[in-house]
Amino acid sequence: MGSQGLATRVAPLDANSDIVAEGLSVRRLTLTDFRCYHHLRMTLDARPVVLTGANGAGKTNLLEGLSFLVPGRGLRRAKLSDIMRRERGENIDAPQTPIRPWGVAATLSTPDGEVEIGTAFEKTAHANRDKRIVKVDGEVAKSQAILSDHVSALWLTPLMDRLFIEGPDARRRFLDRLVFDSDPAHAGRVKAYDHAMRERLRLLRDGSKDADWLASLEDTMATRGVAVAAARLDVARRLSVQLAANTGAFPGAEVEVAGSVESWLGDGPALAAEDRFRAALARARGRDAGEGRTTIGPHKSELQVRHLGNGQAAQRCSTGEQKALLIALVLGFARMRAQERGYAPMLLLDEIAAHLDSRRLNALLDEILGLGAQVWMTGTDSDLFKPLAGRAQFFNVAEAAVTAVR
Repeated sequence: MGSQGLATRVAPLDANSDIVAEGLSVRRLTLTDFRCYHHLRMTLDARPVVLTGANGAGKTNLLEGLSFLVPGRGLRRAKLSDIMRRERGENIDAPQTPIRPWGVAATLSTPDGEVEIGTAFEKTAHANRDKRIVKVDGEVAKSQAILSDHVSALWLTPLMDRLFIEGPDARRRFLDRLVFDSDPAHAGRVKAYDHAMRERLRLLRDGSKDADWLASLEDTMATRGVAVAAARLDVARRLSVQLAANTGAFPGAEVEVAGSVESWLGDGPALAAEDRFRAALARARGRDAGEGRTTIGPHKSELQVRHLGNGQAAQRCSTGEQKALLIALVLGFARMRAQERGYAPMLLLDEIAAHLDSRRLNALLDEILGLGAQVWMTGTDSDLFKPLAGRAQFFNVAEAAVTAVR
């Protein structure tokens, strides 16, 4: 494949946009004792990246490493200790199994200049208290949240192809990842809400009569929960505007968030919604204690997506239509964020060609080039990515070794 580089400046996304900004790209990536990789170093330019190889070669592991450049649990949501490299034949449950703290390090080119990011797993003396360390330009950070100041990334994996037909939890996590990209404080609000919800439920299960403490926890749930719902509604609205204008190979879509708190926000101001939520939580104490769960709140809200082409809810669409809708959501969000801040997020697309016909695959590759983003793609068949020859970086992955294809 050709190795001629592309300019790192991003062309305007449409005729009405004057966006011309430095993009976000990984220029050097190092994985140490991460999954199947003992030590891997890749040197890159700003173009899209194509990783091809047999199943089990280590392609997804590499994308997972990249997903730890942003806050959170990575694209597999794995325990930190489960990610460290194992020697062939090692019993991972044996107490004598050596601990190999893994690490991911990257040199990033960002709109604000070059930045060095490192993140690693550190084993602690406490069971189930493994720690993730983050460094930015060599300085240890107090929180993972600082990563959002430098890196923006979204991903699609084969497991997410079932997003519309499985339970609502995965859809809420998907939506929250979109919200977090444009509102980093969202993660803190979700965490505070979840903590207060767990503490309230613990008190109710224990039969606590401490009304003041319950009211305090319910106040936290109301203020944080309404803010969580409002942020989700805002992203859904902005994304729907972007997706409604889409006329390409991927369908237009309507995105909504349905739930009690969201409906209260539709009826009036946020303060009124907080009051209604507090009152509803107080009334539900007996029911929640009896059922052992919190029966109302944004933790039960539902992300709803409708295919504008056929008018069907996403869960009623065919497998191919659902995959096209999911890609449309990610591409639409990437375009939206590029228009809002001048550059698109990094995209990690694992086995992206599955369930796509040649027309949609070619359209996807065109969209990727048009974004001006560093998009990482994996697949078993390199021929599927031939339209990117000379315009992307190609690597072969085999037995945890990555080789550039020229």
